[in-house]
Amino acid sequence: MSTPSMAAPHDVDLAHARWRKSSYSGGANDCVEVAALGDRAAVRDSKDISRGPLLISKAAMRALVSGIANGSIIDR
Repeated sequence: MSTPSMAAPHDVDLAHARWRKSSYSGGANDCVEVAALGDRAAVRDSKDISRGPLLISKAAMRALVSGIANGSIIDR
């Protein structure tokens, strides 16, 4: 098993990132995890943390969560 890289795109240091997952995940390792990084958020797949995280602005993250919560972003 390889050790996941702690480097992310754009030279973001993830060594001290505090990853958290939804309480709806039930503790299983089948969810996404998020970490706040200043003005950005990092999102990663908890099943494969060796892959690099997706980095997005906090504004984009708020818009995504809001869209999901209010139903304007739906799964089709």
